[in-house]
Amino acid sequence: MPVPVVILASGGLDSTVTAALAKAEGSDLYLLTIDYGQRHLFEIDCAKKVAAWLEAKDHKILQLDLGLFGGSALTDQIPVPTDRPLHEREHGIPVTYVPARNTIFLSLALAYAEVLNATKIFFGANIRDYSGYPDCRPEFIQAFMEVAKQGTRLGQEGHPIEVVAPLLFMTKREIIQKGQELHVPFQFTSSCYQPGPDHRPCGHCDSCLIRQEGFQDAQISDPAIMRSHS
Repeated sequence: MPVPVVILASGGLDSTVTAALAKAEGSDLYLLTIDYGQRHLFEIDCAKKVAAWLEAKDHKILQLDLGLFGGSALTDQIPVPTDRPLHEREHGIPVTYVPARNTIFLSLALAYAEVLNATKIFFGANIRDYSGYPDCRPEFIQAFMEVAKQGTRLGQEGHPIEVVAPLLFMTKREIIQKGQELHVPFQFTSSCYQPGPDHRPCGHCDSCLIRQEGFQDAQISDPAIMRSHS
């Protein structure tokens, strides 16, 4: 019988490919999307479309206003950096880092997993294409799994919950190619940190640049760009 797994689903490219990999394993997918007050709220609509495509068993959208704290260009009145060259993106922690976001998200996914008796949480973290996000590193994931083992019923009963990050060391080109193999509907995904009123990608934020470079390297046209101009 298929086993339940929890997917942290943002509506972005990486989490969607991650979810497709979980589906390919034959698991029952339970998606969790966090509406955390991000300026790129359009990704929530994308997550709904992705959940339908995946035929998820359930898709929960949880509201949590991290804008109350601020401290990030994604949740506060801080300009999103644009047109940063590669060497700048590869150093330091950018202002688009949301303090403790993945710790919070994984904790919520952990609670959902316990209710479902699911022993896997799929998480689209990637260290190759994002500069300096401390909560996308393998050390962080290992440390969180130890917290999960020590702090949950499942962990104490000998069924520790694993955080699965299949894209962790892949390049964006490799992620896109894997998504193509799995027939991922890239047109349903959004990566832009500050899409326009028509949800058109800005084409200038770090996330847009990384996505553009990935599709160029993979020699594939990005259908989300074509969608936004249709």
